[in-house]
Amino acid sequence: MTPQFLTRRGFLGASAALGALSLIPATARAASPLGLTATSRVLDVDGRAATVYGIANSLGGQGLLLNPGEPFQLSVTNGLDVETILHWHGQIPPNVQDGVPGNPMPALTPGEVRDYDFTPRPGTHWMHSHIPVQEMQLLAAPLIVRRPEEVAEDRQEVVMFLHDFSFTPPEEILAGLTGGMGGMDHAMHGMAGSEGDTGMMGMDMSGMDMSGMDMSGMGGMAMDLNDIAFDAYLANDRTLNDPEVTMVEAGGRVRLRVINAAAATVFWIDTGAVDAQLVAVDGEPVQPITGRRFGLAMAQRIDLLIDLPAGEGAFPILALREGAQERAGIILATAGAAIGKLPVLGEEVAPALDLALESQLVALNPLPVRPVDQAPMVMLSGSMMPYQWAISGPVTARTGERVEIMFHNMSMMGHPMHLHGHAFQVVNLGGRVFAGAVRDTVYLPPMSMVTVAVDAGEAANWMLHCHHMAHLASGMMTEFQVSA
Repeated sequence: MTPQFLTRRGFLGASAALGALSLIPATARAASPLGLTATSRVLDVDGRAATVYGIANSLGGQGLLLNPGEPFQLSVTNGLDVETILHWHGQIPPNVQDGVPGNPMPALTPGEVRDYDFTPRPGTHWMHSHIPVQEMQLLAAPLIVRRPEEVAEDRQEVVMFLHDFSFTPPEEILAGLTGGMGGMDHAMHGMAGSEGDTGMMGMDMSGMDMSGMDMSGMGGMAMDLNDIAFDAYLANDRTLNDPEVTMVEAGGRVRLRVINAAAATVFWIDTGAVDAQLVAVDGEPVQPITGRRFGLAMAQRIDLLIDLPAGEGAFPILALREGAQERAGIILATAGAAIGKLPVLGEEVAPALDLALESQLVALNPLPVRPVDQAPMVMLSGSMMPYQWAISGPVTARTGERVEIMFHNMSMMGHPMHLHGHAFQVVNLGGRVFAGAVRDTVYLPPMSMVTVAVDAGEAANWMLHCHHMAHLASGMMTEFQVSA
């Protein structure tokens, strides 16, 4: 099922010829009310039927696109037979609409309808269930809010929405992880690259042998890059065995919006033979950086501007799994171009994500310079065996205070840290002070320190947590408690 993105005056839909994501003119359809439904759907994953969740719009596609100035006014229907709730990742709604079960609103019961109404933040964002096992079952979709300058830039807009997927129920995955040594034998059935894999999975040791890497500053300890081996890695709901092909013009200009909606997988976005300009992270503009490979942790987003060469051609855009050979991706192709088969396993093992790119990012719209009212440290800790993850806290502040939160990762796994209800600016990496990107999710590699500046907003309890779903489910969650 190819995702579609709904807007009142236009939507991203499937190309009739190639099933690609592209912008459809506003005149292509009549206006329809905005509504989203949490629902079940069936995907074809390498020839095997997979029942997953999704967020259907009023056209029956997945996701939401708003044009400049459009309010976020919609209703959400729970079409599932279990309770659920949607979080608007990257948006800053009133706390009551933030979408965390019981904080403060309860989850939607089956059949329940709930209305939402707030001013959206522009940029590349997404929405997802804030119940970890449901996000692991693909209950997520893009949420794109276009800027006026993006409408005027005359670029074809393409979305690449990334997932990791397993046929094993997420409850069973989590049980295998948290079962300690007793769960290891069960988990070995799902190790990456294992023969005769029947979909059983759990601990993935593929990222643990890092003896060939420079471990300076880590006391010789090895990083734990991947703790779950999934059955498939998806771009726009498809594997690389049958990728989505997006039709483009020869010499075309593309804005590629990449969203890492994976539950537990860091990706490197590789543009292959074409250069790309990174112009936004987490929906916020940055000074352009040109390259062909960009790291993307769970829940993060990037906007890439790609100017394709003249003439006929096919241009794969790949997502490489950190510490492994698995790949997902889409293909940009001109009419009549020959499209070759791309193997799911690449020739190289993708490297570990570090802070090299983060250290180069400079916000175009930084937070205003002002004195810091407080500077708490948040400690991240945990281990693979026993499988337990923790975060210190809560962090407290008063509305309007400038707070600099120093995240100190004392574990050997990386953690993408997400703060609800706020945008923050990266201001210190490992002791180096600089004016970095404005984000809502920042990645902490093993044994690293990152400081972010945030101005405390609405007086409420806002979640602060790791966006690795198994880490969140096993304890890496606290609150940013803001008082009036």
